[in-house]
This record gives sequence, C-alpha cells and structure tokens, in this order.
Amino acid sequence: MFDKILIANRGEIAARVITTARRMGLKTVAVHSDADADAVHVRLADEAVRIGPAPVGESYLRAEAIIEAARVTGAGAIHPGYGFLSENPDFVEAVEAAGLVFIGPPATAIRAMGLKDAAKKRMEEAGVPVVPGYHGEGQDAEVLAEEAARIGYPVLIKARAGGGGKGMRLVERAEDFADALEGAQAEGQASFGDAAVLVEKYVTSPRHVEIQVFADAHGNVVHLFERDCSLQRRHQKVIEEAPAPGMPEHVRAAMGAAAVEAARAIGYVGAGTIEFIADGSEGLREDGFWFMEMNTRLQVEHPVTEAITGLDLVEWQIRVARGEELPLSQDELRIDGHAVEARLYAEDAARGFLPATGRLERLRFPDASNFELGALRVDAGVAEGDAITPHYDPMIAKVIAHGATRQEAMARLLGALEATQVGGTVTNLGFLAALLRHEGFRAGEVDTGLIGRDLDALTTKPAMPDHVPVLAALVASGLDHPPGGEGPWDALRGFRNWGASEIHVALEREGETLDVALLRDGPGSWHREGTETGVSRDTKGLEVTVAGRRFRAEAARHGQSVTVWDAGRAFVFAIPDPLAAAEAAGAGGNAIAAPMPGLVKRMRAEAGQKVEKGQPLAILEAMKMEHTLTAPRDGVVAEVLANEGSQVSDGDLLLTLEAQDD
Repeated sequence: MFDKILIANRGEIAARVITTARRMGLKTVAVHSDADADAVHVRLADEAVRIGPAPVGESYLRAEAIIEAARVTGAGAIHPGYGFLSENPDFVEAVEAAGLVFIGPPATAIRAMGLKDAAKKRMEEAGVPVVPGYHGEGQDAEVLAEEAARIGYPVLIKARAGGGGKGMRLVERAEDFADALEGAQAEGQASFGDAAVLVEKYVTSPRHVEIQVFADAHGNVVHLFERDCSLQRRHQKVIEEAPAPGMPEHVRAAMGAAAVEAARAIGYVGAGTIEFIADGSEGLREDGFWFMEMNTRLQVEHPVTEAITGLDLVEWQIRVARGEELPLSQDELRIDGHAVEARLYAEDAARGFLPATGRLERLRFPDASNFELGALRVDAGVAEGDAITPHYDPMIAKVIAHGATRQEAMARLLGALEATQVGGTVTNLGFLAALLRHEGFRAGEVDTGLIGRDLDALTTKPAMPDHVPVLAALVASGLDHPPGGEGPWDALRGFRNWGASEIHVALEREGETLDVALLRDGPGSWHREGTETGVSRDTKGLEVTVAGRRFRAEAARHGQSVTVWDAGRAFVFAIPDPLAAAEAAGAGGNAIAAPMPGLVKRMRAEAGQKVEKGQPLAILEAMKMEHTLTAPRDGVVAEVLANEGSQVSDGDLLLTLEAQDD
C-alpha cells in the first residue's frame, strides 16, 4: 500500500495523473527539469523535485535521479506516464529494487513487447494474426533490400524499438529503399539507442485500430473496446475516436479477444494497448486485421476510452498497482455514445507540420472539464504565459468531445476548436478544424492515407474575412480600449469638428503591407473606408458588423504584432516600425536557413560541392524528429555556416549557394 505517488513525467500526462491521485486522497510529487521549473504539473503537485537541465537525457531520462526524488520525498510508488522511461524494463527493475511500486506492467512483459520483431514472433505463437514481413536478425542493407523485394512494394521500414512514428519510413519503390533505410536507422538509434529495423508489407487501405486492455495480478484480463487512430501525419496520430466508425459487433468481439489473448500470452498487468492494422478496403472484417505492436503503458488518446466507458483509467492503474482486482468484468463493460479527441500542437501544417516554438501570449479554451469526464474536456500541460520550447514535444493540449452519436461528438469538438484562441506561436488549429469538416472523415471513410491524399486542401490557408484587418488596425492603433481620463473631452479621441475623423494604419502580413483606412462613426465606433465593415467597442469587448450581420470578435496586441481570432483561425499581423531602416530579407534563394530551433544532426554538403534542386543538404533534429533540408535550386555550395552537433535557432543560416558556372 502507498499514499504518495511520484510522477516520472511532465506536461499534460503528469497533470492528468495528479488530478486522479488527488481525488483518491493520494499525495503527489512532480519532477522537473530547469525548463519546467514553473510548469503546470509542478504547480499542481504537492511537492516538486528538480532532476536536471532541460535536455531529456539530463533530466527526464535519468532513472537514478527520479528514484532518488521518490526516496527523499517518501513516495511509495512511481507512475511513468507515457514516453520517457514508461516502457524501459531496466527502469522498472530499478524502481522495484529500491522498494518502490511501479504503476505499470512487469519488466518481463515490457521486454516481451519492446522489440517489434520479437513481439510479432510471440504473437504468432499465441495465434494472434500478424502482418507479413521480415523480422529477422540480419540487418545488412542488402539483406533488408532483398527481403523488401520478396515482400513486395510498398513496404514499411520500422525501427524495431520504435514508437510514436519515429524510425518509420514508407517506401514505394526499390530505388528509394537505401535512403529510407538510412533515415530509419539513424532515427531509431537517436531515439531508442537501437538502429535495428524490421520490414513489413504496407497495407494499401490501412486503418489503425487499437484495443485498450487491462489486466490485474489475479489473472483477470479485459478489453475496454477499440479506438480508431487512422488520422495521422508523419505516422503520428492527430485525431482519435472511440468506438471505430463502421465497426461490426462480431469484428469488435474478435479483435477484443485477440487483444486479450496477446496480453495473457506475456503475463501482462496494468493498462496496455494492442495496436492492429486493418484493411479498410472492404470494411472491417474478422480476417482483415493484424497485430502491429503493443504499447505497454497508458496511451495519449486514453480519454476517448474514458468518455465512452465512464471509467477513469488512471484510477484503474493505481488500484491494480495496489494489488486490487479489476473493478469490472468484461460482461459489465458497456459503450456509451461516441468520443473524438484532437491533438492541438504548436506546428505549421502548411510547412510540412514543422514544430514551432514561442511563448503562449494567449491560451483560451471554451468551458470544459479538465483531465476528467465531461461532454467537453481539455487536457492541457501548459498555461497562458508558458513557453513552447524545442526541448520537448510541442503538444499544447488535447481537446476531447463526447456525444450521444458520432455526429454530435464531432460537431461539439469542431465548435470547441473554433472557440479556442492561441497567440504567440503557430498551431494546427485550422488544420484540425479542416479535418473535422472533411466530407470523407465525417462519413466515417477513414484510413491512414486520408491526410496525405488531401493534404493540399486541408492545409490551404483560408481567405481572410473582410473584418479581420479592420480589427487588427483598431487594436494596433489602441482604439480597442476606452481612452484614459474622466473629462468629457477624453471620450472624443479622433474627433474633428469639420468632418469624420480618418486614420490610416499600416500592417504587414506574410510579406505584404496593408494600409487600412478607418473612419470614425461616433464614440467607440469605426468602419473601414469604402466597405460595409464596421467595429464598435462596448463594455463587453468588440462587436463586428458586416453588411448588417453582427457578431462578437476577439483580437489582442502582443508587442509589435496583433492577432485576430476568427472561427479557430489565427490571423497575425506585424506592426511595422516606421523609423526602422528597410533591410534585405533573405538571399534570393541562395540561403538555406533553419526553419525551427534544433540540432544539426548531419551536414550532407561541403563548400564547392555541386548540388541539384531537391538534393538533401542537412538534417536537423527538433522536437524528437529529423527534418531534411534540401537545395532550393541547382547550384554550388558557397559556404557551410553550421557544424554537425551545433544548436541553431529559427532563421539561422546553415548554408549558402552560388550559381553554377557553365
């Protein structure tokens, strides 16, 4: 028995565990790096312990520091969350050797599922269907290429110790195999310390369907139904839902039974997820799903399962770790309605989902429950004023909606996203809203290729509504707030006794300069010259009128920029400094700059080298992922301005090109 838990994690999952532990009457201990000294999870916990500098290798991956923090605070158990050390069997054994309880599966079960190739062999032996592929020990490039040809293209190369889409490459042609293999091996080594890979047949109409399983130490194993996680970009989940659309009851039963059998085969205890790849070309079928991998921990998307079952999975984890039996049997579990979750990231969808950084000058969500059941729920690991740094995953929050039907849940989630406001960094809010409006997704026609097929439409920047620059100009000029003073003349800012007051406001957006002319209609009321668009100010904020239609709007200034929020979209304008000297921006296509802060992992060019348009020049590692920077045109490398292993900031020059002599 224990009465205090240390959470060996950060962000929203740490806050999520703390919320349940507090409700159960347990004390909590947070650990943090220097970058997280004032983070949400630190503020929520009863106690907090510093475990090192910002890099994860010097803080959240330091098993000895975490165990020592538990010892000095008197915590009797450690909850690993997900990521970091959650699936490290050596950590589990170290925790137990220190006399502490690990709130998760035994080390033997983690090892059994930790390497994808061994796990698939184990599942085959247990009678669980497995995707055709190569899971052997031979890792020579020629051997792997031969196996890929035997399996037949397209194939997936996957780091055998991987997860979260890291170390994974889709290869559709034999001539692309070598480069894809090199990238997968490098990412596997960097992320997991293991460069070994396996090669599998790529299912052409794949659906990613996973089963939540739970087991106790008394031999009881149940499944809590399925989640569909098919909407992915770069092999990482974006939107998850439960139950899976179009799931026949007999297929659910077969998939659930296979998942339970997989858990039993390895002596599993605690919360886990069996991930299946399903062929969706002819609907979900009993003979059309195959074991992919097992995540021996709680999943990021567990709230949708909580929503449809009414259960608290973290509470179940704690009870099982205390030695209790599962609270319910399989026959007592029921599905109630539908739930959909969207992952809100600081990333630029239009630029290949590049991770972004920045301080959250504004972070507002509609009314919702936090970390607990509700029709609308928000699990956020950051708060307004916090910074999104390059050290950790750029997730801002998970927004979860529950409804009686799939349509109701999706409508509720879309409304919540449209009411969410984020300022200070670029986000995927608009992309998420576009997904929820996608006709195929709304109809339940989902597979893992949906985003890739319709990427251009999903990431097309929306046209700017006419009222947006008016709001931006009003805020930039300070007219969105009542003037100071108490005298009658103070309220007449902009007044002229010979006619309407007019001001011109210069704004910049995406390289273009806008001149917005505002005419004063009366106290606190303005309209844009030559349009039917007006804005008025009252005690409740700003009200927009467009051709007789009236609605509330939100805009704010932060330093030399203004953000206007409209239906979940953020329009950002720079306020130019009229006294600043104009400087040349960029180098006419001759400069290759870092698109984000990160580590120069590899430099694949040298001064004097001839390069062709699209040729890889450098590999940048940021937010746990590798990003390849390519030549914008044919030319010759003039200078290499960054070294391998160096940290760079957003916009730092890495290389320059010059014209190639004929």
